[in-house]
Amino acid sequence: MMDQRIKFRHLQTFLEVARQRSVGKAADALAITQPAVTRTMRELEDILGVSLLEKDGRGIRISHFGEVFLKHAGESLAAVQRGMDSLAQALKSEGPPVRIGTLPTASATIMPDAVAEFLAIGTGSQVTIVSGENRVLLNSLRLGELDLVVGRLAAPEYMTGLSFEPLYSEEVAIIVSPNHPLLARRNFTLGALANYTVLMPTKNSVIRPFVDRLLLTNGIPDLPNTVETVSDSFGRAFVTRHNAIWFISRGVVADELQNGRLAELEIDMGETRGAVGLTTPAAVEPSAALALMKQTIRNHVAARTALI
Repeated sequence: MMDQRIKFRHLQTFLEVARQRSVGKAADALAITQPAVTRTMRELEDILGVSLLEKDGRGIRISHFGEVFLKHAGESLAAVQRGMDSLAQALKSEGPPVRIGTLPTASATIMPDAVAEFLAIGTGSQVTIVSGENRVLLNSLRLGELDLVVGRLAAPEYMTGLSFEPLYSEEVAIIVSPNHPLLARRNFTLGALANYTVLMPTKNSVIRPFVDRLLLTNGIPDLPNTVETVSDSFGRAFVTRHNAIWFISRGVVADELQNGRLAELEIDMGETRGAVGLTTPAAVEPSAALALMKQTIRNHVAARTALI
């Protein structure tokens, strides 16, 4: 039985501090003062009898006990959010909302047609599509702000309390403009990237570890001219106009590669291959609308695979 001293504000404050990794940023997000956040966290720690936060240099990090409690706190708030959504749906006589976070590779390939088919079925559910870095989307999933994340499998430390269903696998590609000088070189090696501006996935992106490992394997610990971005629109424009090089999941630019607007450097990228699929909260039964959306996505993946 839950300790009656634990209030909604305790859980909300703890989850925001865990998400922001900062008392100050959590205070801003909650529109309260830093002392109020600190006081609420101390109350919660006193109730639980453990320290949830630890100092980490000039910042803070979640303690071992905090990580254990985080999963259950997130599930509790997510349950409250689902209850509120159910009431709103009952008042409006609409289907339950379907809130999906998508990484670029899914946004550009399977999701447009899958969403169009789902809407044509006429469930009455409002569909929301958001994009962002994988860690941010997974945090939103835990907090009940999203129902599903479609994209690459995240690192194990980000998958606590979540379940992943693989659909297909995909490699990172090295993308350039169709007239890039490196396309004409016969003995191309990754060392030649140092002569160009390279667009890299951000450090928190799901494909960044794969790219870093590829470069290290080829004896490239660092590149002199890099820009970090998760914006596919910026990537397309920049490589086209400035002879840059872009590390991006191949699915994001599949259409441009097919019609010749972009080109791919011929390098073995096998070690960057990773699973793409559906991530959901592990202990949450999906609504009928969400189950239908998931099946629609599966069907479109199967159809695309059959055409390859």
